[in-house]
Amino acid sequence: MDRRLLRLAAAAFSLAAAAAVNAPASASSGPAAAATLTAAGAGAFTCAPPRLTAPEGAVVESVTATAVAAGTFQVPGTPPLGGYPVADVPAHCEVTVTLTHPGAADRARVQIWLPESGWNGRFRAEGGAAYAAGNIGAVAAAVKQGYATATTDAGVDTGGLDSSWALDPQGRIDRALLQNFASRSVHEAAVVGKQVVGGVYGRAASYAYFNGCSTGGRQGYVEAQRYPTDFDGINAAAPGINWNQFEVATLWPQVVMSQEHTYPTGCEFDAFNRAAVKACDKLDGLADGLVSDPNRCDFDPRRLIGTTVVCDGKEYTITGADAEVVRKIWDGPRDSRGKRLWYGLPVGADFSYLAASSTTDGVTTGVPFTVPAQWVAQFVQKQPGFSSANLTYPQFEEIFRKARAEYDTVIGSRDADLSAFRDAGGKLLTWHGDSDQLIPTAGTVDYRKRVEALMGGARKVDDFYRVFLAPGVAHCGLNDVDDLAALTAWVEHGKAPDVLHATLPTADGRTVAREVCRYPMVSRYTHGDPDAASSFRCVKS
Repeated sequence: MDRRLLRLAAAAFSLAAAAAVNAPASASSGPAAAATLTAAGAGAFTCAPPRLTAPEGAVVESVTATAVAAGTFQVPGTPPLGGYPVADVPAHCEVTVTLTHPGAADRARVQIWLPESGWNGRFRAEGGAAYAAGNIGAVAAAVKQGYATATTDAGVDTGGLDSSWALDPQGRIDRALLQNFASRSVHEAAVVGKQVVGGVYGRAASYAYFNGCSTGGRQGYVEAQRYPTDFDGINAAAPGINWNQFEVATLWPQVVMSQEHTYPTGCEFDAFNRAAVKACDKLDGLADGLVSDPNRCDFDPRRLIGTTVVCDGKEYTITGADAEVVRKIWDGPRDSRGKRLWYGLPVGADFSYLAASSTTDGVTTGVPFTVPAQWVAQFVQKQPGFSSANLTYPQFEEIFRKARAEYDTVIGSRDADLSAFRDAGGKLLTWHGDSDQLIPTAGTVDYRKRVEALMGGARKVDDFYRVFLAPGVAHCGLNDVDDLAALTAWVEHGKAPDVLHATLPTADGRTVAREVCRYPMVSRYTHGDPDAASSFRCVKS
């Protein structure tokens, strides 16, 4: 895998595990401890295979339990999706449950890690990223925080960026594995995970939470939509909902460049973003490198026509064709009649992931991002060698509609009826970066609006579902955020969050503390230190 693809892959992977990367590398976890451990002050802690009732439609093929001493856990795989250490993981019990479904020949592995001591009484499940259904690195990090934590590989995990499992040997969609990945396996992980908690600790967890970003965010929404009693609280960031729309739509930049016969350099794309941020920065009352309300940013890329930029010592002049490519990418895909199909790349988001290209012998071609390219090749076209680099506008529209027709009910994850989740007392919290370069932020807003329209308006929906849009933040890139703490306070103490405390990256490379406002509120500068969160307040957009 070349350096560019590694960078792209890193963006696709949920950053839920990234917090653990900061720990220094050391030896892997120590040898297994005794088979039965006792947690101080918590009654009997039994690290042994518990008796399980299989989830409906599934069969428990095997259950194993291993007691593991404290140490450093080396996440399996290779960088950037694996191959990093999680230091100071406490002594814990690792229970692995393998599930299968009659007639499917699948094997979905659920892993549950339970701290020997210091359990906080809560069960937590971790979601995946790209084509990975789970995240064992995030499990290790969560156990350090005192959670009994589960994740699942859905029977499909081959590193996160490999969807070769999509087709069976006859070239047909493997429906069982797709169902596992789309919805079934996280639910089953919740069902067996709670049973494992009861078996190991001798009592049930007081609360159950789900945590995930990207694919993990989509999984959280599916839980709220289809399995509303699995979790008391769901933290679903930068969610990959509206799956078919956004997956196919993220190929739009490649279609535009190919059809317009214009491939701007990365330096030229960056120039458009810098100009847009500069033009719209002061709309929130302060020029601080953050656009707090992108919806008010009406920067016209044609304003840059004729200006020059210097990249690696070479001078480029922005042309009308360059500006038109940027305009269409920001605008998003439209059909032959001009009707919007989905949303475009947010203004200010990095172009290099979805609008990548390469030049060989003077010929420039597009380089589609691997996740949507695989979705179209493997699932929609059912041709592993299919290339999305040179689609025409009509071909793109045909693929867009074909994907929706075949897969919306399977993995669309866009059902706006959350009434059962609301009635069960569940709370759903989402944050999404306004500069998400992989999943258009507008898609999350679109979903929230549809829930409001169906369920009685914003105030009623706010009782159980809140969205926070983070200025300047890329995909799964919100740092130092208190999202899980806010969700816990909401679920366990009824304190609904109006803001999330976080650190935001500015356009000039700084980081600043901010309160991320609850949608539809946006941040406005009032007075005082521009770098202090207290100098801003949330107002109506």
